[in-house]
Amino acid sequence: MPSPGRVLIIAGSDSGGGAGVQADIKTVTALGGYAATAITAITVQNTRGVSAAYPLPTDLIAAQARAVLEDIGADVIKTGMLGDVEVVEQVARLLDEAARPVVIDPVMIAKGGARLLADEALSSVLSLLVPRAALLTPNAPEAEALTGVTVESADDLRRAGEILLAAGAGAVLMKGGHLPGPRVVDLLITPYGETAFEGERIDTRHTHGTGCTLASACAVGLAQRMSLEAAVARAWDYVHQAILQAPGLGGGNGPIDHGWPLRGRL
Repeated sequence: MPSPGRVLIIAGSDSGGGAGVQADIKTVTALGGYAATAITAITVQNTRGVSAAYPLPTDLIAAQARAVLEDIGADVIKTGMLGDVEVVEQVARLLDEAARPVVIDPVMIAKGGARLLADEALSSVLSLLVPRAALLTPNAPEAEALTGVTVESADDLRRAGEILLAAGAGAVLMKGGHLPGPRVVDLLITPYGETAFEGERIDTRHTHGTGCTLASACAVGLAQRMSLEAAVARAWDYVHQAILQAPGLGGGNGPIDHGWPLRGRL
């Protein structure tokens, strides 16, 4: 049988289940792929925020990834929370060993404000991970941190995306959800042109994990041999519907509904 699309996720765990590895696994599964993981950190969190984070040793992170690659394999690798310089460096080595397309989600700050990437690791992300990315998926604050460009408009998104493209990324999906306005615009920027994904802003507090989810949805699409534009378009629609159908859990930034495509099938 053909592979459903294997995605190896290298990221942190979210005990609340809305973001991180938990969101990644749900997303890949809901879209018909197979998810495997290498956990980088264990976080203590719920919809109200992150109260603690415990990084795993880099050799254990590498061992998890190699165990998957040596047996199950992967069509695409997706990275999320990495934490510090040592993990970024280890992941860069793993990506070179694996020689697979990589979706890099440069996770820096949790929805509630907790820092998930050490300041000193920022330059390592820019020099080691951005050039290895088949697709980079920064939001506006992450793009600002990586480029030094103030991102307050769609034009700023475009300018920052072009800088990241010049820094070596194969393509950049610039996420505009942090920008003000009644509509949300994300820009897919490639060496061959630009595609905009635009929709009405949804008035809700239930958006926890949308960044992780979008990147994983793109990754599984690429693993299933979709074109980049088609993978991003499906991912964008998937996240949009998951926000609309959010179950309303928790008292803070609630999770979205990762399982919505499965409704009616069971």
